[in-house]
Amino acid sequence: MTGRRGLGGRWVRRRPLRTRLALAASAAVALVALGVCAAAFLVLRVQMTRQLDLNLAQTATQLTHQTRGWGPTAGDTSCQYQAVPCVQIVPSDPAKDPDKRYGLPVSDATRQVAAGHRPAYYTNLTVAGHPVRMVTTHLPHKAEALQVALRSDTVERGVRHAAWALSAIGGAGVLLAAALGYWVSRTGLAPVARLTATAERIAATRDARHRIELPSGPPAREDEVTRLATSFNIMLGELEQSVTAQRRLVADASHELRTPLTALRTNAELLARAGRLTDAQRDRASAALGRQLREVTTLVNDLIELARDEEPQPLVEQVRPAALLEHAVGAAREHWPEITFTTRVTPDSATVTVPGVPPRLARLLSNLLDNAAKFSPPGGPVDAELTLTSGKPGATTLDLTVRDHGPGIAPDDLPHVFDRFYRAEAARALPGSGLGLAMARQIARAHGAELTAERAPGGGALFRLRVPVTEA
Repeated sequence: MTGRRGLGGRWVRRRPLRTRLALAASAAVALVALGVCAAAFLVLRVQMTRQLDLNLAQTATQLTHQTRGWGPTAGDTSCQYQAVPCVQIVPSDPAKDPDKRYGLPVSDATRQVAAGHRPAYYTNLTVAGHPVRMVTTHLPHKAEALQVALRSDTVERGVRHAAWALSAIGGAGVLLAAALGYWVSRTGLAPVARLTATAERIAATRDARHRIELPSGPPAREDEVTRLATSFNIMLGELEQSVTAQRRLVADASHELRTPLTALRTNAELLARAGRLTDAQRDRASAALGRQLREVTTLVNDLIELARDEEPQPLVEQVRPAALLEHAVGAAREHWPEITFTTRVTPDSATVTVPGVPPRLARLLSNLLDNAAKFSPPGGPVDAELTLTSGKPGATTLDLTVRDHGPGIAPDDLPHVFDRFYRAEAARALPGSGLGLAMARQIARAHGAELTAERAPGGGALFRLRVPVTEA
């Protein structure tokens, strides 16, 4: 038996989800329909038998007064009329039985009822080939029992008709359950089928632009399957953006690498013919080759860092941004001696610490300072300010602003300053690959911070870094 149940369970599990759902829904509705029919049959049978018992009890009560002077009497043995009861009186003492044979069966229980030692009871029996129901009750003030029997053909016939009718209804209920189960599985799993088809189409074409068609209607009336399809569409949108960004990154990287690699090849070929060059030409080509190698190395390193979307958790530690800013400004002064860097750190922000990776945060600050110095006029100032801003409880932030006094950011360029390889027209003549600000924003997001750009009042560009601070 266990093996058979195991085989049946495996067979069900191997069926498609639509088939299993249809079977489950059909079985549930069929069980309910059969249960209702069975309950209706039992109730109907009990009620019809009860009605027959009431008729017997009323008839026995009436005959109690009519047969007061009869004495022991043998009943009619035929019971040939359905509406006419069979009646007999049985004494408690068998010696007082009449000479005529009893038409209804007499047992020890009948004698006990006659003696008043047992309560009245009902019996189903057959008399002269007819089904009858009999009641045996005690006659008051006498040691006799009154037996009254009525034919139960009508009751049994009604019970049989009810059984056939309820069986037909139950069969129709099972068929309806099967139809409803198929409809429920087909309708309820339609979004799942569309989801599966979309996933298979994406897997076959590798095109994440496909979407699942959603039913029309207000969002408040969406069911679980529709919400699943909506979430899948959102996931597809994110996947499409990721694939697009990846392709754009590869295309932009190949475009940016093409020029320096061509220059590297040219200088390498030139140095290969060093015997034909003068010492000055050879030195210039060697210096250009080294400079281009450093640019390509920097570009490749930036691409590797941009490809990493999160910071390595083992390297996270408590960092004091004020100290990092001081170190980054010192390095920027050495790299940009013609620029005047000024810093302002408020006393309440000087000792604040935040969790982070020190080298990555230092890279973020140096990128912002280098970007500001690159766009500042010679001798122009670059202002860096670190403040602690307290808002609602639990909403304290450490704000770092870096401002230059250059041409500023054009309104058309402002939404794209953090895009990879994006360079505004004013920056295309300047050195760089267009990855510094993109890397700065990625580092900020990896640390749960927010980096924004805006036009500074009075001219120039203003970059603002907001780092959430956990209050002790």
